[in-house]
Amino acid sequence: MHRVSRIFILLLATLSLQAQAQPYHPSFHPEALNDSPAGRHNEVLVLGSPHLSGLTAPFSARALDPVMGKLAAWHPDVIVTESSSGLLCEWMRRRGEGLAASVERYCPDPSPAGKAVGLTVVQANDEADRLLADWPQTPSPAQRRRLALIFLAAGEPNSAVVQWLRLPPAERRNADGLTIELVDWLTLQTTRRNESVLIGARLAARLGLERVWGMDDQNFAGMAQDEKAYGAALQQAWNNPATKARLVQDKRLDAQLGAVDGWLTLYRAYNAPGYAMEAYRSDWGAALREPSRQGYGRQYVGYWETRNLRMVANIRELLTRAPGSRLLVIVGASHKAYCEAYLDQMRDVDLVDAEAVLH
Repeated sequence: MHRVSRIFILLLATLSLQAQAQPYHPSFHPEALNDSPAGRHNEVLVLGSPHLSGLTAPFSARALDPVMGKLAAWHPDVIVTESSSGLLCEWMRRRGEGLAASVERYCPDPSPAGKAVGLTVVQANDEADRLLADWPQTPSPAQRRRLALIFLAAGEPNSAVVQWLRLPPAERRNADGLTIELVDWLTLQTTRRNESVLIGARLAARLGLERVWGMDDQNFAGMAQDEKAYGAALQQAWNNPATKARLVQDKRLDAQLGAVDGWLTLYRAYNAPGYAMEAYRSDWGAALREPSRQGYGRQYVGYWETRNLRMVANIRELLTRAPGSRLLVIVGASHKAYCEAYLDQMRDVDLVDAEAVLH
């Protein structure tokens, strides 16, 4: 009898340990609820894009017109791009050496415009908000030039480009505080190989919007380590069949860019349903299995998920400004799946199929 009891107790203990070893999953799944929020839902289209700065083949902004036409027909109210806001960049500058490299790479210097207008980054952002809150339907060229200057001082160069493009060509000149140097810089930005400008700012100007919004967040200073060893570990993880297949596809798509529908073909491929898992298998899934003692692959995935969570938090914040908005997110194709997965959990957000919009 005592032996049977001991066996029974051991069995219960084993079952208890097995139950404890099972991962916990919450019962609350916002995306599965079927209640209906009051009013019109937010519609969000996440456009996965190549980083145009990395393409070596020559092309002009007009080559993107077929893609622009599809997006214009969807007619977003708000356009968000993968760039860092002026306020975030200002905060990153104050972090000092730890984020200096990120500031240098992702944050244009607002100080020349700030000196010209006599405003700090914070003051310029407040002034832009104040002006737009009472913005006339038909602003004068002087008002647009002034707002472009304020956006530059606010660390929002893409929005300054929107104002610049909305001016008649003859009115794009140094006046109302804009110096010759700032005018030259703005003119250069209108043709810069960057999807935030060539799609985001140009589309905003075409649709009569006054600005674009930046939602990227490079504020990540948590990985002090041996950069050489970290990079080598990731390169080894990325050396896998899925990565090689993606490189073959990218090469094929790049070779077709000169065709009539070359750019549409590329954007359709980057926004196709199967792209997300292809990217995961080649990149983050492979990195999670990277075996270094330091856990370099998991550090990388942690950085990636943190950055995407912050991106989506910034998008969510923008949606609260005008519930019921139709919002376009232009983001590097590798971010698309993560952004959509997080946004899909929100009860008053309806995701829009980018592939369908592009057809």
